[in-house]
Amino acid sequence: MSRDVTALEAKAKELRRDIVKMIYAAQSGHLGGSLSEIDILTALFHGEMNYSGKNMDDPNRDRFVLSKGHTAPALYVNLADVGCFPKERLFDSYRRINGLLQGHPCMKTPGVEIAGGSLGIGLSVAAGMALGNRYQGYKGRVYCMMGDGEINEGQIWESAATSAGFGLDNLCAFVDVNGLQNDAPTKEVKDMGDLAAKWKAFGWNVQEINGHDFNEILDALDQARATKGKPSVILAHTVKGKGVPFMENVVVWHGKTPSKEDYEKAMEALA
Repeated sequence: MSRDVTALEAKAKELRRDIVKMIYAAQSGHLGGSLSEIDILTALFHGEMNYSGKNMDDPNRDRFVLSKGHTAPALYVNLADVGCFPKERLFDSYRRINGLLQGHPCMKTPGVEIAGGSLGIGLSVAAGMALGNRYQGYKGRVYCMMGDGEINEGQIWESAATSAGFGLDNLCAFVDVNGLQNDAPTKEVKDMGDLAAKWKAFGWNVQEINGHDFNEILDALDQARATKGKPSVILAHTVKGKGVPFMENVVVWHGKTPSKEDYEKAMEALA
């Protein structure tokens, strides 16, 4: 685990290349949101969490829940990198029938804490884990990644109220605020208004950051860990498709598969 920002930036760039490579190899997958959240997940798995392939059975480990499950590539590249399974599986088993790495997180994959397919359920699961840790005296914190389109779901707000009601200060959630969902800007599909005000009204400690700035990500994680008596949410403003210029802020790259030419251009941009 490293708090060296330069090293984390280099790791995130490496993992971006792996994401593009695995989705191109499978000819299926969600690039845009995987690339927008990868800096946050890199900070978590390589700079924050007590988690590796060697301690998956430790009840005191930290836990991560990917609620926006379609962006599983960003999770898988980090799990491989911390030793949960061989890196080769990224490129030969992602989205393959009976493969180790399904299109959405599946419990058969080492390191995956909970299956994530239907949007809206992850925060409820994370809250249950945090509450369970408290009752059992476990030290681990729980982290949850949601999407700004996903928070259209009502279950998110039920679990937001429940988490604050129990004062789950061992729970830290992120919202990947990249402004785009499946086929349109989030504000055109369902404008959620002032997100910071909403989460504050539900009783959460709220921070807003640049989700691609590792200093801001790490500082926000420190502040969340220091907050007592309430859960924390970090509204991370990001760019969908970040790192590949022709994909950035282009809604079609939510789930478009790259052609050979697209792949070569993307890998050149990430070189």
